[in-house]
Amino acid sequence: MQNKLRTYLIGSLVLLLLVFILSLGFGAYVFKDRSFWTVFSKALVAPDTIAASDYYVVFKIRLPRAVMGMLIGSALAVSGATMQGMFKNPLATPSLIGVTSGASLFAALAIVLGSGIREFLPEALQYSLISLMAFAGAMLTMLFVYRVSTSHKKTNVVIMLLAGVAISALAGAITGFLTYLTDDEQLRDLTFWTLGSLGGASWMKNLILLIVVFFSFVILIPKGKALNALMLGEKDAAHLGFPVEKIKRQIIIFTALMVGVSVAFAGAIGFVGLIVPYILRLLFRSNYYLILPLSAVLGGILLMAADTISRTLVAPSELPIGILTAFLGAPVFIAILIRYKKSF
Repeated sequence: MQNKLRTYLIGSLVLLLLVFILSLGFGAYVFKDRSFWTVFSKALVAPDTIAASDYYVVFKIRLPRAVMGMLIGSALAVSGATMQGMFKNPLATPSLIGVTSGASLFAALAIVLGSGIREFLPEALQYSLISLMAFAGAMLTMLFVYRVSTSHKKTNVVIMLLAGVAISALAGAITGFLTYLTDDEQLRDLTFWTLGSLGGASWMKNLILLIVVFFSFVILIPKGKALNALMLGEKDAAHLGFPVEKIKRQIIIFTALMVGVSVAFAGAIGFVGLIVPYILRLLFRSNYYLILPLSAVLGGILLMAADTISRTLVAPSELPIGILTAFLGAPVFIAILIRYKKSF
């Protein structure tokens, strides 16, 4: 099993590197040094000879954007895979427990009502108010859903699911009301934020993402065997020696943490946590020992590729990345439904 995982990981990492390099080369900007490959080769040998504008586009704009796409794609894919394993449902995603909706609601509050309090905040907080509010919304939603679904130190995943649906509906209603109250500029900001974009990428955001994703992966990636056991049922997993309640608690906390940071920095990007685990499940059935680490790599590949397409498809404009992931995810969602319909 380990040899099989190693083989697939090496192949997927090579593909990740290729997509990463291509994401640096494609876009609306036309390089003065003829092509990206010329710029890239000069960067390796003689970086001082690169044109200033070429250097700025590649290393100040596209490079942090590609890194953010890789980190957020990995985070969303692993979050989706762990949620599907915990709920034993291939349609489960982090948005199912309301985390994304809660983050979107608080971001909408910051966009619509933030103008009245921005002047009283320190300058550093003024520029990051939406991100901070989105992260706070994700964490508060997770805490509420977890408390509602937990009794006597045991978490009921069915109640958690229902609480998430209720929170999503309530958050959607309040967000809709806030949208009704917006002016034209706020409506534009809110619309583009809810569609998702990596345009706000920076090295500080990437550093925060890297820390969150690294520690979350340290906890979640080794949970493959435990999730395989949970597929048999919680009682059977407990009999096999797995601490079921502790595992569920860790999945909820770290999934919400990764999704909260991702939504805070890039807006609501849907379907990544659905597409990647589904594709891997077609190849490896429900073996989460393989699905979790490969989700981390393929999620980064998917989001980087989608971002590259979003920057080139309607150049010099940018297509919101959430539209592309929805175009990819909706057919997958329908395919899952058709497959399950045939199994009845």
